[in-house]
Amino acid sequence: MTNHPKSRSLDPGALKALAHPLRVRIFDLLSERGPQTASSLAALVGETSGSMSYHLRALAAHDLIQEVEGRGTARERWWERPKGRIDLPGPDDSMTPSNRASAQIVTAEFFRLRHEALMAYLNRNESAIPEEWRDVGIIMTTYLDLTAAQMEEVKAELSAVVDQVVDRYRGQSGPDVRRVTLRAELFDLPTTTSTEES
Repeated sequence: MTNHPKSRSLDPGALKALAHPLRVRIFDLLSERGPQTASSLAALVGETSGSMSYHLRALAAHDLIQEVEGRGTARERWWERPKGRIDLPGPDDSMTPSNRASAQIVTAEFFRLRHEALMAYLNRNESAIPEEWRDVGIIMTTYLDLTAAQMEEVKAELSAVVDQVVDRYRGQSGPDVRRVTLRAELFDLPTTTSTEES
């Protein structure tokens, strides 16, 4: 049986530490590109190294990121995102107003970055893409009519497929390997009421 890295739900302190657009971007870059230094992250986002170091320390204080063991110097530290899934809480009526505001900031920024990456993928120049990487992606949308129980079943099936793929390819490297993003979205649509004219 495969041992999955544990899933973490963010507590209010970690959620507040992450509730800054630049910190969400840092967290996302460490997920996407692997370990980075304050200098390399600063170059990627157009900030100063000093500002980046401040935000990295704030994230590390809540174990959202960690220093890479055995890498770096006293002047140049390497940072990484711990392995495992992060469960982002959506704004919830049981939250305090400040926690709800933090959840809104974090989820809005994560989804803004996801949309930005999707649009960059859709609008990229085909001539800049190696031939073997053209047309290997997929974007699929469909509409279904489900009960809440059926949606739970579909969610479990999709989660199992994603976990199997992650297990199969975790830690893979090589000249033909590229970082890819795998998205699975399943959510209910707002209900609408229609009125008929008599």
